[in-house]
Amino acid sequence: MKIAMLGHKQFPTRSGGVEVVVSELATRLAARGVDVTVYDRGKIDGPAEVLGVKRVGTFTFKKQSLNAFLSSFFATFKILPKKYDIVHYHAIGPSVPLLLAHIFRKNTVSTIHGLNWRVDKWGSFARKYLKLGEKIAAKYADEVVVLSEEMHRYFLDTYGRDTTLILNGVSMVPETPADLIASRFGLCGGDYLLYVGRISPEKGVQDLIEGFKLSDVGKKLVIAGEVPDNAFGASVREAAAGRDDIIFTGFAQGGLLAELYSNCALYVLPSHTEGLALTLLEAMSAGRKCLVSDIPENTCVLGDFGFHFRVSDTADLAKQLVIAVEGAHPDPQGEQEYVRANYSYDRVVDRHIEMYERIIRRKRK
Repeated sequence: MKIAMLGHKQFPTRSGGVEVVVSELATRLAARGVDVTVYDRGKIDGPAEVLGVKRVGTFTFKKQSLNAFLSSFFATFKILPKKYDIVHYHAIGPSVPLLLAHIFRKNTVSTIHGLNWRVDKWGSFARKYLKLGEKIAAKYADEVVVLSEEMHRYFLDTYGRDTTLILNGVSMVPETPADLIASRFGLCGGDYLLYVGRISPEKGVQDLIEGFKLSDVGKKLVIAGEVPDNAFGASVREAAAGRDDIIFTGFAQGGLLAELYSNCALYVLPSHTEGLALTLLEAMSAGRKCLVSDIPENTCVLGDFGFHFRVSDTADLAKQLVIAVEGAHPDPQGEQEYVRANYSYDRVVDRHIEMYERIIRRKRK
């Protein structure tokens, strides 16, 4: 079976949720003997094959917004002459050229990682473009994959389109002592709140900083993610200016990330919109207390294992930070078992292979 994947930035990387999913899915499919090719944005950095996955670069513009919207077109043009069994688009924006693949009778899948047109940072044109990608996926993709029951209901109600629900997988975070974080950031474990992820408006990082400043929680705040070099990034830096108890680690992965998860007093996910937050699953896999915004995509994953606050309400966030830090963990072992039972990568790969084979059989008939 030959699969092409596109819609991500680079492979392999943890720069975003889509990138994590593509990296994990592609490598695990390749380990099972599936021929997988990923189409990266721009020139490939490093070898043309990594962990059994072939890498192809595609032309992009320097301007990031054009890069994101048009790179999937350039990738699709490269894919059309080739004989792939499945062309797998990731995210709704990159799914716009799926229509071309459909016209050329390619077997297509679109994974909806989130309803991105809801995201705060997009302007009017971008929202319309993202909505177009969603409509094209709903009408023309052979299979639409969603990550939550909420998105499944949305596609049924909005387009009358049934979808395939495949929950994201996660690798369990091992318990790791506070060595790197002690030497680099002066953290000893249990003395900080943690956010991990992209720093952009829809993630609610600005709410977290304001809520933290309003609270008297008695902990430091650690923000693990690359602060963008733009106006929003500058506003985040300014909001934290003069605060020794707010620490930016930059992009974190590997052992450093495991230490940050393992030793935090509380993991906080203040997002305004989500698909299925891998960072929340990772924190839960480490058995940590979690506080999330009360959007369905977060509360449905967290269940009874943590705390929540009213989305975008910094006063309620400040109050719930104190309650969560002072409160007992509902059930750390049960939380880990829940993640292990429901979010294993073996299950994710099994479901994708079953779906790919179902499409191929259906088309042959």
